[in-house]
Amino acid sequence: MTAVSMESSSSSSSSPSIADQYGSLKGKVAVVTGGARGLGYEMMRSLAESGASVACIDLLAETGAESVALIEKECQVKATSWGCDVTNDEEVAMLFDQIVQNHGGIDILVTAAGINQVCPAIDYTAASFRKIFDVNVSGTFFCVQQAAKHMMKLGTGGSIITVASMSAHITNTPQTHAPYNATKAAVLQLTKSLACEWAPHNIRVTAISPGYFDTAMNRQVLAQQGEEGAKMRSYWEQHTPMGRMGTPHELKGVVVFLASDASTFVTGTEVVVDGGYTAW
Repeated sequence: MTAVSMESSSSSSSSPSIADQYGSLKGKVAVVTGGARGLGYEMMRSLAESGASVACIDLLAETGAESVALIEKECQVKATSWGCDVTNDEEVAMLFDQIVQNHGGIDILVTAAGINQVCPAIDYTAASFRKIFDVNVSGTFFCVQQAAKHMMKLGTGGSIITVASMSAHITNTPQTHAPYNATKAAVLQLTKSLACEWAPHNIRVTAISPGYFDTAMNRQVLAQQGEEGAKMRSYWEQHTPMGRMGTPHELKGVVVFLASDASTFVTGTEVVVDGGYTAW
């Protein structure tokens, strides 16, 4: 048996510094749907803190404008806000054209826009069922489709990061939201399929799957339920190995990793950020 020296296949001079790969997004353009508040805002801010100019797409246009104004001031990058209904494919197509014209291109997309409704499946109306699929699945597809079209046209490649959920893998309890779980499983499979289809264009498609996070919206929803909400939060925390809910900033490092050159051989997969909830 002949020994093979690893020096013949790699060397320190050909390996980029991790400091250059990880976290440096200067000169990149990142689009974030649902970026006006919550987890979407934290992920958008992390991209801006890493040097990317950002475009926020959200139905909450006024909140989005306030969010990007703060980012522009504190992160010293270009930040714009765009009101849009992501379920309207024609509106999405026109908007991405405008964003590319305004920012000069698109390198990163994060699809954080999504809705949920806690309701027993037996009581779900057809309209509610269709709406949650339209926003979470159709809206995600329309946005990633337009981002990919521009990446292909410009020949730049890029990183598309969908936001799925640990609910793509488990059935949440004690609350019930079967349609939401199904949409997130659909987003995850869409991510894998598009990653394979678009890899020849140097477009990477990955997913982030959050668990229970202590967002302002979650706190409000739980508070509205009074004692039952307090019990639900306690249940979630007890069934998370780390014994707590996540804080929104704990998604920042993950999204920057997937957006940056530190993950150039990562596609068609997900990063589950759930404090170990799905590991039981």
